[in-house]
Amino acid sequence: MNGKAKVVMVMGTASDVGKSVVATALCRILTQDGWQVAPFKAQNMSLNSFAVPDGGEIGRAQVVQAEVARVTPTVDVNPVLLKPVADHRSQVPVLGTPMVMKSAAEYYEMKPKLWPVVTGALDRLRDEYDVAVIEGAGSPAEINLKAQEIVNMSVAKYADAAVILVGDIERGGVFASLVGTMALLDDEECPLIKGFLINKFRGDPGLLTSGLEMLEERTGVPVLSMLPHFVDIQIPQEDSLGIDAGAESAGTPVLDIAVMRLPNMANFDDFDPLRAEPGVAVRYVSEAEGLGSPELMVIPGSKTTVEDLAWLRKKGLDVAITARRKQGTSVIGICGGYQMLGERIMDPEGVESSQAEAVGVGLLPVTTEFGGTKATQQVEGTVNVARGLLADCAGIRIKGYEIHIGTTAGSGLFSLDKRSGTAVDELDGAMDGEGLTLGTYMHGLFHNREFRRGVLGQLVAWKGVELPPGDEVDLEAEYDKLAEIVRANVDIGALYRVTGLAE
Repeated sequence: MNGKAKVVMVMGTASDVGKSVVATALCRILTQDGWQVAPFKAQNMSLNSFAVPDGGEIGRAQVVQAEVARVTPTVDVNPVLLKPVADHRSQVPVLGTPMVMKSAAEYYEMKPKLWPVVTGALDRLRDEYDVAVIEGAGSPAEINLKAQEIVNMSVAKYADAAVILVGDIERGGVFASLVGTMALLDDEECPLIKGFLINKFRGDPGLLTSGLEMLEERTGVPVLSMLPHFVDIQIPQEDSLGIDAGAESAGTPVLDIAVMRLPNMANFDDFDPLRAEPGVAVRYVSEAEGLGSPELMVIPGSKTTVEDLAWLRKKGLDVAITARRKQGTSVIGICGGYQMLGERIMDPEGVESSQAEAVGVGLLPVTTEFGGTKATQQVEGTVNVARGLLADCAGIRIKGYEIHIGTTAGSGLFSLDKRSGTAVDELDGAMDGEGLTLGTYMHGLFHNREFRRGVLGQLVAWKGVELPPGDEVDLEAEYDKLAEIVRANVDIGALYRVTGLAE
């Protein structure tokens, strides 16, 4: 098929009802069935972003959906990204490039200028692919926002999309939420809703028969499926709502890793590979009293480094981390966490905050200065040190991505030789004299299996225990597993018919 692609859109009755999971499953199912599929989300609000190969910054969920569809993600799949920062403002990357810092009111005022950006990106994708799978945001029935929205029914009407509306039965009131959503849509919008999908169902489906019949009778919209509740599929999550405050371990834990749960934590999927390692417990810490005695402490990325550094101090975690470090516990800082571990953070032009200078935790002999162009690039390189926590990692190839503003002068942990496909000769990161504190700008570091196992191997050697063998999570298999669950519970033929993908 060539020309304008057909469009299937997944909306929800509320946030976190499963839109992303359903859209991801559809991307894989359609790809398996021979379609060339492009994911799309006009506007995404998330601190979990990713640097795509062409150097732009987009939401992580659309990167995952592109992987699922076996296509290379570009800035067109998520043309507008909102990254909340301090003072009720958001940074707004447009087509991958940070354009402005806006309050909610200011952002609404600029939306008319963003609409051509959204439609242009969608048009380009539809010219290139067979099917566009579009994900909505929140609910399409937020009547106070409808006049300005550029992500839900406005997109559906523009693309004449076939919309699947997802409701979450686990939170209760699923029938009311589906009927209520339809009642609040405009007359020209209702015909675009082609099917309902009830998500997170547990129990006997027969108990819902009468309710489903009444739902279809009242709305005229068929119920395509009741998807079961499942927790055994490992795919990257869109936001931090999925993070559990308690420890997680695939198997009996022999290592305890404490990640600081910053209020503005970014790129939390950096730790998914650690959570999947047998014998490794990853827990998120918000209070000094909860730090305990981990083998490794991690300060993750942050969208507002200075503000989260102040939070770290308010909670007494800076003192607790320093005390544990003096007792021999290792600590790693990633991106904003790297900046916090240094001696000072300078912001003379107010790029991130109104504070011109902030004192860091002081565990690394580095200084950060905000300013200049934001780095949003994929990077590759080699570990160039062989001591402390990285004693067994010298020479290991690593790859990841950078998303940050500012520079940090460090001694260099990694020798970078590629940046967004271009050859470079640069250093990244820093380490203290004992080799127990290190920082880097590289997100995705723990996704490098050889590096990850090298670090974990050093930790268990110091502790005098053994690390259980662990296989890399096969994301392709996980995506296929997700597709299998949906295929087993959805009449795919009916889905094809109501969405216009088949006669």
